[in-house]
Amino acid sequence: MQVPETNQQTAIPTPNLYETDFYAWTQEQASLLRQQQWSQLDLGNLIEEIESLGKQQRQELRNRLTVLIGHLLKWEYQPQRRSRSWLATIRVQRRDTLELLKDNPSLKPYLEDALVLAYENGRDLAMGETDLPKRTFPQTCPYSFAEILEDSFYPGEPNELER
Repeated sequence: MQVPETNQQTAIPTPNLYETDFYAWTQEQASLLRQQQWSQLDLGNLIEEIESLGKQQRQELRNRLTVLIGHLLKWEYQPQRRSRSWLATIRVQRRDTLELLKDNPSLKPYLEDALVLAYENGRDLAMGETDLPKRTFPQTCPYSFAEILEDSFYPGEPNELER
């Protein structure tokens, strides 16, 4: 991590670009990398940001699964309220989740943990949007990962919207 410069007259640390203009900092770091100016890099913050990018991909996977599972639960437990909007959300989240996994295959070992967390959140989402009691929904995810991402899988009774 770079030590902030100090103003000679006041001895107050001068904030670096990372703290004052993040976008400009990213552009500067990219330029330094391209020019192979290794000694000029802000290594501490650069390492932190790269680690953060990995965490963001895991979070995105959980978020997409949460929305998808929440809508599958709503689809199954409130069939009378099914809509094209729910159907579209299920389809979009499936495609986006598959694309995320295609772009980040190293996330696959994390799927089991992600599914457990996403189910808890998806169940909360479904409870909040349906006003059904918690006991309505299973304690653990009733769908396999393959089913969740399968284009033709819609839990519960068939519906004309699925065609």
